[in-house]
This record gives sequence, C-alpha cells and structure tokens, in this order.
Amino acid sequence: MSIPLVDLEPWFHGSHADRPRVAAEIDRALQVSGFLLITGHGVPAELRASTRAASRRFFALPANVKQPYAVPVGGRGWIPPGAEANGYSEGTETPPDLKESYSVGSDPAPHETGDNSFWHPTNVWPAEVAELAPAASEYMTRMRALSDELLTIFGVALGLSTDHFTAHTRHPKYTLNINRYPPMTEVGSPETGQFRIGPHTDFGTVTVLDREPGYGGLQVFSPEGEWEDAPYDPAAFTVNIGDMMARWTGDRWHSTRHRVLPPQATAPDEDLVSLVFFYVTDSDARITSLEPPIGRTSYPEILAPKYLREKLTAITVG
Repeated sequence: MSIPLVDLEPWFHGSHADRPRVAAEIDRALQVSGFLLITGHGVPAELRASTRAASRRFFALPANVKQPYAVPVGGRGWIPPGAEANGYSEGTETPPDLKESYSVGSDPAPHETGDNSFWHPTNVWPAEVAELAPAASEYMTRMRALSDELLTIFGVALGLSTDHFTAHTRHPKYTLNINRYPPMTEVGSPETGQFRIGPHTDFGTVTVLDREPGYGGLQVFSPEGEWEDAPYDPAAFTVNIGDMMARWTGDRWHSTRHRVLPPQATAPDEDLVSLVFFYVTDSDARITSLEPPIGRTSYPEILAPKYLREKLTAITVG
C-alpha cells in the first residue's frame, strides 16, 4: 500500500493554483489507503516534545498516585492498563490492549446547556505534573486548528464548499489520547492475540497522530489483505479518517483497519508514547452520505453522539 507524504506548505503559503493540487493529492491518498503523512503543518516540534515529556513524567508516577485520576474509556483522566480492547469493535474477543492512556479534550461552548458529561467530559489534570496542562492544552489548540484545515481541504478535494464539513465543527468534540506502550520488561510476554492496540478502525472524522517509531509500532491493513508497517517521518504527522468520515463521503474514502504491534522480544525495553488527536463534530451533527458521483454507498443518516457512544461502548472491557 502506498501511504504518501503530502506537504501542506503550498496549501498554506503557495499560489492559488497550489491549493487544488494539494487537495487532489489528499483525495487520492484517502481513496487508496485512508492514511497519509503530512508535513508543512506548522506545529512546532518543541510543543510536540514538551507534551510528550510531560506525559512521560505522569506515566512514571507510581500506580497508587495515578489511581485517583482513573476513568473508564471515554472519560477524562488516566485510563489504566486493562481497560480497553480495541479488537472488540470488530466483534473479536481479545485480551486487553497493552497500554495506558491519559485522556483530555474539548470543553463545552458557553451557550451549550444540559448534560455534557458524554460529549464534553470535564478535564482533570494531575497536580503532580503541573506542566502537562499547559502543554497539552496548547497542543490541542494546534490540533483543532489543523483538523479544521484538513476538513477544509477535504471540501475542496470533493468539489464542495470549503465549509461543507467545518459547518459541523463550530464547537466540536475532540479528544487527545496520550498513549503509553510499556516495554516487555514491564508487562511480560503478550498473550495470544494481544496487541498494544488491537485491530480496529477509528470512529470520528479525522485522526492526527504524532508517534514514535518502534519494533512494536503501527501497522495498516492493505487493500490486498496484508498488514504493513506504516512509514515514519519525524517531521510528519500520520493522518487517517474514521468511520464517520467514511460514511459522510459515501465510502469514497476508506476508514482503514490498523493496529499497534505488541512489544517485541527483539526490543524488550522499548517504551513508546503516542499523541493521538481524535476529531469528531458538534453534538447536534447529523451525518448524511454524499450522493454519487462523489460517494459510492448511501448510508442512513446518523446522529453523531449516538453513533460515537455505541462505538466507545464496544471497546470497553467489562
């Protein structure tokens, strides 16, 4: 599978003719694999590094210190080891994923009323690592702006208005999952069928991933039915679309299965941290498939919160 690298610099700073060319590159990538790498995104390397470093300081705390921040999948705070099994989303019973996470995300808009406990849970920040809150908050601000820019490009790529998708992200739900994949020296040998993250597709519109390379790293399922190692570029983000965007485009674009391999015996000390930004929509968004000739399949309209809740419930252990 070809997972191309697309430079966004011409989109942001090139000529008027450059923007349709960049959009066409992204359209081709999402039709073929649903994944791409992007450079020229403007997110400072220093911010990525400081967010990851603060996260590592939290994960290094003793379990009893982290426990007060423990939450279930979909909550805000520490998601302990053993809480999540992404393979369940495909109907496959698997051992829990070999990871722990810290999850934060969007706040409700001032005008939003009622129960926001699902769409915008309250962020909880660890007092023991005071630097995590400002670093992760700035990182999320940058990720939201980049995600909206990608949705704008998506509109251009499909010959639609530039706000076709962003009209539904005025006050969106988004989540930053900071995933730590512990080394084999800590978790032991994986069980049969156990991964750092089991095979799955993402659920929302677009995912922006800042990852570290490793032997137990990201793999993507090719159209030929084979698992392939995802390419890595230290300056790039890995971008893919989720099930919601695939439905929205009538399956013109692919929400592609992927997984994170378990820790490998060849690298028993490998300890990785990924910053995973999941972008969804406003809480009242209704997702209607694009008709042919843009789309290829017509799905029934869905209400975003109901759809997402069902997906998250499916991967929660217990």
